[in-house]
Amino acid sequence: MRARLALALALAAATITPFATQAQTPAERVIAIRAGRLLDPATGRVTENATILVRGERVAAVGADVAVPSGAEVIDLAGHTVMPGFIDMHTHLDGDPSGGYRDHRLHEWPGYAAIVGVKNARITLLAGFTTVRNLGSDEWADIALRDAINNGLVPGPRIVAAGFSIGSTGGHCDTNGYRPDRYPHRGVEQGIANGVDEAMAAVRHQIKYGADVIKICATGGVLSAGDAVGVQQLTEEEMRAIVRAATMAERKVAAHAHGTEGIKAAIRAGVASIDHGAMLDDEAIRLMKEHGTFLVPTRLAFESVARGAREGKLAPWAATKALQVEEAARASFAAAVRAGVNIAFGTDAGVFPHGENAEEFVLMVRGGMTPAQAIRSATVDAARLLGREAELGRIAPGYYADIVAVRGDPLADVSLLRQVAFVMKGGVVYKRDGAEVQVAVGQ
Repeated sequence: MRARLALALALAAATITPFATQAQTPAERVIAIRAGRLLDPATGRVTENATILVRGERVAAVGADVAVPSGAEVIDLAGHTVMPGFIDMHTHLDGDPSGGYRDHRLHEWPGYAAIVGVKNARITLLAGFTTVRNLGSDEWADIALRDAINNGLVPGPRIVAAGFSIGSTGGHCDTNGYRPDRYPHRGVEQGIANGVDEAMAAVRHQIKYGADVIKICATGGVLSAGDAVGVQQLTEEEMRAIVRAATMAERKVAAHAHGTEGIKAAIRAGVASIDHGAMLDDEAIRLMKEHGTFLVPTRLAFESVARGAREGKLAPWAATKALQVEEAARASFAAAVRAGVNIAFGTDAGVFPHGENAEEFVLMVRGGMTPAQAIRSATVDAARLLGREAELGRIAPGYYADIVAVRGDPLADVSLLRQVAFVMKGGVVYKRDGAEVQVAVGQ
């Protein structure tokens, strides 16, 4: 047996050797990036004329005196500010407002959502977002998309996938407002749970089929039918059970939460992040600081749905809720910034067109953050919320070579981040000089 295995391995090696000598494999590729200005979001410091040495998918060395090995590809980014790739902590890559907010579900075949995700993943990556946390998807579309990207079949960001969102019957995570014969009742397998036992079973079902993170609907939402935007929809006991089941499987929990009481119950239950957080009060902010809970503010989603309401693009019931919550969300974000709450960048992309994610930076600065704080929220702090701060969110030896660059100084004008000129993810260049770079399958 061992002799046959050795012979098979030898024959396989002989077969692939000629191809390996024609060009470097991704693992062997060496790239030297000459950065005009290198921003470290962890410290806010800028280094002039730095060199970043990339070997394979990781950063090997960074500094002003890094030697460039013979044969390395050199990328000149003089005149640019170079930063870690951005992380969006709240996306729906398989969602697209161009298809309508509701009835598109009735016209799409199984698998369509994943194909939509392929389109949106590419757009998101080219906008400079090299990692996303995808919070809720039907048909396991985000998990299929994550695996296709990881296997090199399609370009896209690194995805932390949730599978189905978990909520109560008739709540924001459910499908409401349809005749029962047009959209069947959902159960635990699709994330709909009532009571502690079902809540834990729903978590375990998502994890069984590949979820990296658990997303819950603690309160009502803007675009869902039949619920008030602020009403609590899971009990605190159910949320505690969800967090317990997720923690046992080494997963974190993100809570969609608008209303004050639902926010506070979710914080006490131990969720890692409050996403949206439209109606924070002083106690909620105090609890977030005590528990280290992150706010993922999704300012762009609030602004987008409010604009859609004023332009008559939303159903009347959704438009009413969008306008009702708009000003409260602005005030809550500003209060969280002033109080020093942990804030991680997140947009809810899919509510608005993908690729516009960087507009969130502008809104965060308008709401009270400095440009440096906003950039840190999308790099260092987002990586910390993911629990991957040792490999994402910085340009440092051993970290993934996720690198973006813009012309000019985003610390002086954060809106420059809407026009990313260079994108590298895992050592592979996807955008250069403002134009997409075609990457072969398997890169």
